Amino acid sequence: MRQHVKLPIGNLARRNPEPDGESAAMSDHDIVVYGASGFVGELVAKYLAEHAAAGTRIALAGRSEAKLMQVRQRLRVDWPILVAEAADEPALQKIAAATRVVITTVGPYAKYGKTLVQACAAAGTDYVDLTGEVLFARQSIDDNHELARATGARIVHSCGFDSIPSDIGVHVLDQQVKADGAGELTDTTLVVTSMRGGVSGGTIDSMRHQLDVVKTDGKLRRVAASPYSLSPDRAAEPDLGRQDDTATLSGPEIDLRLRGTLAPFFMASYNTRVVRRSNALRGWAYGRTFRYREAMSVGASPLSPVLAQVTRLGLGALMIGLSLPPTRYVLDRVLPKPGEGPDEKSRDNGHFTMDLFGTTTTGARYTARVRAKGDPGYAATAVMLGESALALVHDRDVLPPSEGGVLTPATALGDALVARLRSAGMEISAKRS
Repeated sequence: MRQHVKLPIGNLARRNPEPDGESAAMSDHDIVVYGASGFVGELVAKYLAEHAAAGTRIALAGRSEAKLMQVRQRLRVDWPILVAEAADEPALQKIAAATRVVITTVGPYAKYGKTLVQACAAAGTDYVDLTGEVLFARQSIDDNHELARATGARIVHSCGFDSIPSDIGVHVLDQQVKADGAGELTDTTLVVTSMRGGVSGGTIDSMRHQLDVVKTDGKLRRVAASPYSLSPDRAAEPDLGRQDDTATLSGPEIDLRLRGTLAPFFMASYNTRVVRRSNALRGWAYGRTFRYREAMSVGASPLSPVLAQVTRLGLGALMIGLSLPPTRYVLDRVLPKPGEGPDEKSRDNGHFTMDLFGTTTTGARYTARVRAKGDPGYAATAVMLGESALALVHDRDVLPPSEGGVLTPATALGDALVARLRSAGMEISAKRS
């Protein structure tokens, strides 16, 4: 599915800009936050205003100069303002050429993100976003991977709650296994053991858009359903049988410390594909028999089998409801709208804990944990996205080796992001059970 792109010679000038080198000097900005007047965009900009190293050159971008000026005033910064519509190719190309890293929070990305990501890939500009859209990510891989490799751009999708805890969690789990000489990972399960947070209106809107697309296109429906839909080469993937993201699981069968029945995790259908892409991009370093799934705890009471089944059916009903015009009309009136989000107190009271349980080819058992305070989709996501961009700006000497391309958080940022997130207060750990 990979598309090979012939580039004009001029596009090859900026390869892997160094933090204090000539390429940095040629850029007007270190980071541009596109969508800064949106709910999540302003949270990310606020995080950067409070935590970016002194001297980091940041600009705010979006389609409304007036709204961006209001954000700048609320943040009490004097950052430049850049105005561009999501479909304005010349304006977005100008933004990409003027900065080292673009952060974008403007979704659904399949509707509003294609022009910007291609502009960054062509300019050799690093890029991070929050997408959880399989079809957008797949198209970005097809359209931009070879282009970004030629220019050295690191295009890093899914740098928020989708899918950093999953991708980085498996990364540190694998590192511990290798440090101990315990073989390779095989069956690995992430379990959301605790979570509190609001539902993102942007996530719901992305879900609507993808459902509309697959409803009329059987080929795209098959792409969205494939467990290897984001892999660089599907034919090279091992045949590990069916990998179902919608099944209920027995907790004790995964680990004796897990009680009750586990429900499907609503983000598993995307996160699992990102993790499998990381494994493939690394030459299947996690293992050729690495099987990965995600689930969610609904408690250890005798009612957990019922609660797990209700959760599974509820997720299915939501998908069906958003696919049918009469029920979508009703759901649209009650579900959160794009740009809406919880208040500051609710964001601060949120949290998540994700525990990973892995078995290796030598029979050893390992666990990892990723835990953070703050609403997962808002407060914690602002930290993860902001630190991803800062790693690309300030930590290039310790980033994983890469020629560029459409990468994942683990393959593009790796240990540099782990260190930053730990410093920001997240728990990221792994150990032998």
